[in-house]
Amino acid sequence: MIINVEAQNDFYPGYPIIKRALYYCSRMISSQYGSEFTETHYEKIRKVYSIWICPNPPKKRENTVTRYCVQEENLASQVLEQKENYDLLTVVMICLGLGHAGDDNYRGILKLLGVLLSSEKEAEEKKKILQEDFDIAMTKTMESEVSAMCNLSKGVEERGIAIGLERGMERGLETGTLNAIRKLMETLKLTAEQAMEALKVPEEEKVKYAGMLKG
Repeated sequence: MIINVEAQNDFYPGYPIIKRALYYCSRMISSQYGSEFTETHYEKIRKVYSIWICPNPPKKRENTVTRYCVQEENLASQVLEQKENYDLLTVVMICLGLGHAGDDNYRGILKLLGVLLSSEKEAEEKKKILQEDFDIAMTKTMESEVSAMCNLSKGVEERGIAIGLERGMERGLETGTLNAIRKLMETLKLTAEQAMEALKVPEEEKVKYAGMLKG
């Protein structure tokens, strides 16, 4: 399994982002040639995921999670191919919202990400919600991770998570960046490299953070 995670602040950047997501999936599949398989050993192709977190979607898409994948459709007669042979790419669009009254979808992962990435909630309020609504104990490690996510969320409102992270790094917030990498590794089961790619960590910074993760 190969996972790509993107944070997309602008839902209408001039093209349908679902097409960009599918393009990323296609690239992740084709890039496996030479590493995951060679010659005609296509049976070794690994499934790929492209997960998009959209903090500011249009109103009609708020608090929605949508999956796009390959499915089998029999047009004549009935056959049954093994799913693992065609189910090779999946795109997941996670569109956050503010949790308006009566919105039953504002729960689970949508609420968790909405709280963590909110630019309107202070760290203490976020900690309280995580404790009371998600039974997440606020250990020192978890408190520092919430604080790191608060630093990231300040950039979401204006220019997106990636730019917010860049601003944080410019101010020397290495700890916040390191905790954000660890959080993605823990919650989404990413490798260190995948987490740094998702957070747009510059290539020249990756070796430094890889060393800090081992320390």
